Amino acid sequence: MGFHPRPPIDYSGPYFEKYQALDDTPMGEALTRARVEMVARHCSAGVVDIGIGGGRFVLECPGSAGFDVNPEAVAWLKGRGLYFDINQLPIAAITCWDSLEHVPDPEQLIAKVGEWVFVSMPIYLNQWDCLRSKHYKPGEHIWYWTQSGLIAWFARQGFGCVEVNEKESELGREGITSFAFRRYGDRP
Repeated sequence: MGFHPRPPIDYSGPYFEKYQALDDTPMGEALTRARVEMVARHCSAGVVDIGIGGGRFVLECPGSAGFDVNPEAVAWLKGRGLYFDINQLPIAAITCWDSLEHVPDPEQLIAKVGEWVFVSMPIYLNQWDCLRSKHYKPGEHIWYWTQSGLIAWFARQGFGCVEVNEKESELGREGITSFAFRRYGDRP
């Protein structure tokens, strides 16, 4: 697990528009379908999507809502009645599609989750692999994990890994792995 101390980037401005355009492509459709199917394999209730990208997943995953820090994304969610204030408890399940590595305090976020966390993110073989990767983006990506490091980190948060897949990489997203984590026992 690695941490880069550069302050997080500003997520305002055209960030949301960029991801709406990406969502509106064949790749965006395929990724959303893979993500919805993954959630459906494990969780029948709606999820809260943390960092909604362009919002397509929130629209297509039944019963879902979203949270974002981008003002345009927040307005979009509120305008559709899909905004979820993550300070509300409990949160039964969340998705972090390409977002957990952006969260300044991921432990605080995960501590709010009752049962399921679904994640997709770049996974690295080691520090050298990370530093030479196209996914090494200080300021945008704050956290960097190996697969065993992410699974161990979630275990320390009280979650066991129940699925790992490379579907996003198979669809053309180089180096992206998806995970389903389920809380076991009481919260730490």
